[in-house]
Amino acid sequence: MKKVASLLQILIFVIFIGVFFVLHLALPDRSLIGRESLQSAPKLNFQNLVSGKFSTAAERYVNDQFPFREDWVSLKARCELLSGKDENNGVYLCEKETLLECFTAPEDSVLIGQMDHVNALAATAGVPVSFALIPTASEIWDSLLPVGAPNDSQARVIQAAHALADCPTVDLGSALAAHREEPVFYRTDHHWTTLGAYYAYESLGEVLGYEALPLDAYAPTTVSESFYGTAWSNSGFSWVRPDSIVTYVPQGAEQVRSRVGDKESEGSLYHPEKLEGIDQYAYFYGGNTPLFTVRTGNEGPKLLILRDSFMDSLSPFLFPHFSELHILDLRYYKNSLHDYISERGIDQVLICYSVENFAEDANLFLMER
Repeated sequence: MKKVASLLQILIFVIFIGVFFVLHLALPDRSLIGRESLQSAPKLNFQNLVSGKFSTAAERYVNDQFPFREDWVSLKARCELLSGKDENNGVYLCEKETLLECFTAPEDSVLIGQMDHVNALAATAGVPVSFALIPTASEIWDSLLPVGAPNDSQARVIQAAHALADCPTVDLGSALAAHREEPVFYRTDHHWTTLGAYYAYESLGEVLGYEALPLDAYAPTTVSESFYGTAWSNSGFSWVRPDSIVTYVPQGAEQVRSRVGDKESEGSLYHPEKLEGIDQYAYFYGGNTPLFTVRTGNEGPKLLILRDSFMDSLSPFLFPHFSELHILDLRYYKNSLHDYISERGIDQVLICYSVENFAEDANLFLMER
């Protein structure tokens, strides 16, 4: 009897593995879930095999492309909740269906190294350089996290960075904290909302030399009520209701050009077609691009912004105050910044990153080129 039971277990296991193997071959690969990039099928060659890159990529490929992956993750999340936990895959399910990811502070040496790059640019750019770090929702809404959640203070990291800075800094954390009762961050994503970006725009005027337009000068427009962000896709809490995406600055007469490598083309502030896809945050500027140049048609200086994706929803607020905005992502742009500043006649530089991205970005050394 025991032998029959053992054989039956083996048979069930083999059938289970076989079914999912066939499904894995039959179902098409996906590139994104929310804003999470999924591993594509790795290329097998001698170099990748010897270096171990193939086995690493193959393991991630199987995990990412596993049939009904989201359903399994969601099932795990429900089991975690039933067991008394309010966290899954590093994401906490908090009040009002808010999904928060805890922050881990960088080592002091890492922060010092990153600030060395900032200070090197400030000393050699030949134009005024300003610096600001953006706290995320787990800092501004930290009271929503359960007691004991391993959430380091972003305010302390920002204060330490400001103390190391050899250029003017902006305290965006205080501006956001003053409006913490408002929807200044998405509930399902790590980015701030356009409203949160507006309050940061107000504060940046202190160092960039403009007086912000009042909020009631804008007509907010809801462009999506079905936005799910990275926290949602990572968490497995699939039943959480979606966010809305709201814009304040309409598409105007400004000229927008984007550049990828040596190719430059006409661009746009907003890309409505992205609202039909998985990555709805790409509605702003069309997603990650090395460089955008915006000619606003207004009088004013030329501003270069070194940034991450948080600036996509903030930069339109800056149009009335500058004649040109040059919005550059060092993850994708590898040419000399100093040459760019001199050749384009840049008047000011703003370095603005979220705290976590600033600590982890391995490309900040390019500020010294």
